[in-house]
Amino acid sequence: MCGFIGLLKAETKWLDSTERQEFENRNNIIHHRGPDDEGYYEDEHIILGFRRLSIIDVESGHQPFTYHDERYWMVFNGEIYNYLELKESLQKQGMTFSTDSDTEVIIAMFAKKGVDTFHELRGMFSLLIWDKEEQCLYGARDMFGIKPFFYKDSEEGMFFASEKKSLLAESEQMDHDAMQHYFTYQYVPEPMSMNKNINKLEPGSYFIKEKNMPLAIYHYFQPDFNVKHYENAEWIGRIQSSLDQSVAMHMRSDVPVGSFLSGGIDSSLIVALAKRYHPNIKTFSVGFEQDGYSEIDVAKETADRLGVANYSYIISPMEYVAKLPKIIWHLDDPLADPACVPLYFVAREAKKHVTVVLSGEGADELFGGYNIYREPDALRVFESIPTPAKDLLARVAEVLPEGVKGKSFLTRGTTPLRKRYIGNAKMFEEAEKKKLFKSYAEEYNYQKVTAPFYDQIEHEHPVHQMQYIDMQTWLRGDILLKADKMTMAHSLELRVPFLDKEVFKVAREIPVSKKIANGTTKHILREAASGIVPDHVLNRKKLGFPVPIRHWLKNELYEWAKNLIQESATDHLLEKNVITDLLDEHCIGKRDNSRKLWTVFMFMLWHQIYIENKYDISELQEEDKTESKLVHI
Repeated sequence: MCGFIGLLKAETKWLDSTERQEFENRNNIIHHRGPDDEGYYEDEHIILGFRRLSIIDVESGHQPFTYHDERYWMVFNGEIYNYLELKESLQKQGMTFSTDSDTEVIIAMFAKKGVDTFHELRGMFSLLIWDKEEQCLYGARDMFGIKPFFYKDSEEGMFFASEKKSLLAESEQMDHDAMQHYFTYQYVPEPMSMNKNINKLEPGSYFIKEKNMPLAIYHYFQPDFNVKHYENAEWIGRIQSSLDQSVAMHMRSDVPVGSFLSGGIDSSLIVALAKRYHPNIKTFSVGFEQDGYSEIDVAKETADRLGVANYSYIISPMEYVAKLPKIIWHLDDPLADPACVPLYFVAREAKKHVTVVLSGEGADELFGGYNIYREPDALRVFESIPTPAKDLLARVAEVLPEGVKGKSFLTRGTTPLRKRYIGNAKMFEEAEKKKLFKSYAEEYNYQKVTAPFYDQIEHEHPVHQMQYIDMQTWLRGDILLKADKMTMAHSLELRVPFLDKEVFKVAREIPVSKKIANGTTKHILREAASGIVPDHVLNRKKLGFPVPIRHWLKNELYEWAKNLIQESATDHLLEKNVITDLLDEHCIGKRDNSRKLWTVFMFMLWHQIYIENKYDISELQEEDKTESKLVHI
């Protein structure tokens, strides 16, 4: 687990001392991603920088890594879990190795197979490979987008990096189209970023960049569905086998491994399987004092029944807010998911004990775990209604006052899936954004993001369409973004066994009837977990990572919210009277506007940090370096 930065130079030259120092400064910005080591490679065409967090082959995994008489040079962020199997295969073909690192396996395979290598990697990764002989640069990102990858074209050349902050310059412009999408989705959808000239390489993609040629991007993976029909016993066996093997592979490490543990089935199943391979595994949980917003008691009960240690931490409202500037700085772009803050704190606690943690991200997207996936079944009655009658019902729903019982049901039932479902979070509707923004672009409505994905999946079952939309948007734009950034803020490696290529091969074949059944989601996964996780976990209501901002904004955080609105230099972008009205409505109990308000507040904080330069970034970096040196106990 590491971080990198690269520059493919616009002109053939060696960097002078000032330019070299500037490049090293850009690399040191992401010290938190790799406090154990740094390294550089430069020739007249390219310079590569690297920061390392030592996990596997601690002694000899230094990067940039070279291979084939220094023809190939590579920087790599991530872990390849099948590297031992790939290495054995290559050795049988006569190839030799000088280290025990997965890095050498990747570059050796690339020397033999080229871009076909990326299909065979089982793990999480973003990487750059420079072919010095052909003067050609290759880059790739893992199939789900677990690891981040940014790039930017500039006068100096083309930059590549693990985090956007390494690419920023004083002249960067904010992307107003990205901002408009952010207020719908609560994150900036890929491949966009909140800066105009900086983009993300999408998951399951690789690029080829030849000198004086444009960047050519190719997809080597796209999620799909291939439904098979087996008896329950067969499905249970296949799910258990694939997950058990995945967890075993994700446990490969030369440093201590722990696991996050909430009150849900996903993390509990990961811990139960991990205990088979590491009986003394430590688990970590966080919660809040507010009633109904803490899963610590359930997590502790789960840990006790599984026979593992559990460490927990209670987060106060003031502590939550105090860390927000640092958290937003780490995120690079605004993210309005309140769960990223408890994730930051649980990662901080875990880092006191371990260097690697397992987590349950991805189970909901692969196995159908979100409650919204039950909606197509609930709306099935509308399928038999003739179009004219359905249009009439839609007009009736439109004139009904907000809050009237049945309005939402009629609206959803008369609206096509592709128009109503954009992923797990929809914050502001287009009409609301027109009121909120000083300037609104009609052509950048939310469907501009999701329409291409619906076109790719339009013949699938509605639930599969919803899963696909989430895999292509929510999973990589929110879930995996916060997972990577909040753990790496503490130099902690997070691994997600559900998001494994072999687990996905099983999940893609499960019919909807096995996912949404008996009034529950993830039905067949629950069946597979029965007897492995404690019974009290199996049928608990899904809570996610509950955060009491709805209560806090009425009480403890009200003054903080009012001050942020007043102090934010976003008057040229947002109608502040609209925001104040939302806060007032929320505080008198007229409407729960907490998530919309949080979307606004996280943008305002991001603007203060990255546009207004209100905070001293060097202090945040020094705090990172201090926290990364926490001694394991």
